[in-house]
Amino acid sequence: MDWKYALSEPDLGEPEIAAVVDCVTSGWLSMGPRARAFEAAFAKMHGVKHAFAVANGTAALHIALAALGVGARPGDEVIQPSMTFVAGANMTRVVGAKPVFADIVSLIEPTIDPADLERRITANTRAIIVMHYGGYACRMEQIAAIAAAHSIPVIEDACHAPGQNVPELGGRFLGSIGDIGCFSFFSNKNMTCGEGGMVVTDDDGLAEMIKALRSHGMTTLSWDRHQGRATTYDVTVSGFNYRLDDLRAALGSAQLAKLPGLNAKRRALAVAYADEFAALGAPDTAYVFGDDAGAGTAHVGAVIVPAAKRDAVRAGLAKQRIQTSLHYPPVHHFTAFRDAAGAAPTALPVSEEYAQRVITLPLYPALPLEAVPEIVGAIAQGLRG
Repeated sequence: MDWKYALSEPDLGEPEIAAVVDCVTSGWLSMGPRARAFEAAFAKMHGVKHAFAVANGTAALHIALAALGVGARPGDEVIQPSMTFVAGANMTRVVGAKPVFADIVSLIEPTIDPADLERRITANTRAIIVMHYGGYACRMEQIAAIAAAHSIPVIEDACHAPGQNVPELGGRFLGSIGDIGCFSFFSNKNMTCGEGGMVVTDDDGLAEMIKALRSHGMTTLSWDRHQGRATTYDVTVSGFNYRLDDLRAALGSAQLAKLPGLNAKRRALAVAYADEFAALGAPDTAYVFGDDAGAGTAHVGAVIVPAAKRDAVRAGLAKQRIQTSLHYPPVHHFTAFRDAAGAAPTALPVSEEYAQRVITLPLYPALPLEAVPEIVGAIAQGLRG
């Protein structure tokens, strides 16, 4: 469909074109100097010691779990939200562990509930994955305290949250607070290189393992040998081919330089949405994170409406060429995560209600501010219908 307002659009222009052309004309396309420059700039922005560019956000989560040794023992479990993309649960299964799903805080704060997380800790819990939904911080102080009390490492899924610091946590950036942070640069993310991701950590030992796992467990890369720094290599651990090529790294560096401005535009749109929904005053309707819409990266613009009216609201928006989506179907309801009898593994009442009521709205840097009242007005029409 020819959307008037698409759900998302990347912000690409001359800096990205120039970066890619420069890479192509250099003659070096696989992981090399541009990937290393991208890693260094990303680490500096996020205040971390180590950053490793990888093929995508799923690869980042896989490496994080593997680096922590999750799945090495029978019965290993990883506590994580169900209200997220399926990648974390899939990678938990891939390393041989069991995903244990926890509920979210509320319908307007759809991040993992620390109290429910703590209730689900057992002797088999090997890691906790938190996801900063929409680029808004989980309750990291509480989560970090719980994790420390039980000596459980924390993986931050910060795929929605590049470039977001948290004043309440001393200005630390999302992704830098847990043991390992994971980012995605998929085409709909706040910064993109089409496919790509980043793994960050301050732990030197984990950094060595992440670096090895990224490239077959090899001790040197092709670029090192090309530069004459090494003539051969050892393999110290069985790893993967999750490298990011220099073409995408060049694109990523150009996007990273623009990230503060892109996030600022998103935040302005999120605040406008929140203000419009507050003025609307419709019952059982709210903008998610509306009380603090400017405090995140605003990757997702989500609204809660009555479940009985959601389909009609979305249909009305589509008629006006306004694209919407649903973030997310709860992972624990997917067939792959049901038990042998076909039942969901646990009841998560807040996540389940959220999944029945959420609508994801258009939100991207080039969306004009004047589109926001038009979109909210269209929602109001659907609610009245």
